[in-house]
Amino acid sequence: MVPKKNPPAQPAPQGGRLFGLPPVISSTTVLLILGSFPGAASLAAQQYYGHPQNHFWRILQAIWPSSHRQMVSECYENRIQWLLDHGLGLWDVYASCEREGSLDTAIRKPEVNDFAGLAARCPALRAIAHNGGESYKHARHSALLGLPVHRLPSTSPANASWSFERKLAAWRDVFEQHGLI
Repeated sequence: MVPKKNPPAQPAPQGGRLFGLPPVISSTTVLLILGSFPGAASLAAQQYYGHPQNHFWRILQAIWPSSHRQMVSECYENRIQWLLDHGLGLWDVYASCEREGSLDTAIRKPEVNDFAGLAARCPALRAIAHNGGESYKHARHSALLGLPVHRLPSTSPANASWSFERKLAAWRDVFEQHGLI
């Protein structure tokens, strides 16, 4: 299901509540990537991994190079359809939270998304992969689905301790395990 375009999010007033993006899933989603909560750039654009320095889209391009031409990097809707066509889905652990800026360490009063309801809409789902440590803190929630749960290195530019090549190798391994390569 390609998300409908929402109006651009306005910055939350100090102490205000932020709300995340809808899941990007289909009945053929095999692997669901769970982030923590969209950063300010992603919320403003109403797009997953909207910060230009985030490695998420670049990692997918490296994993699926033969289909790279199908992904028009300037068109978000094409990117979404491209990853859905490969059996990948996106969502976040948190439905809403309070946060100043974009760092996971600034997240306050988070509310967790409904994973059980999501699983019912994804009959082909075979695994969950958490994009980074903050997301993985809630692996107990996704593990309740009875599926393999993986911890992936964050694609965020804040995760500078991992090189692009090291991130790519970890992501490629999980994709291979679940038949997405």
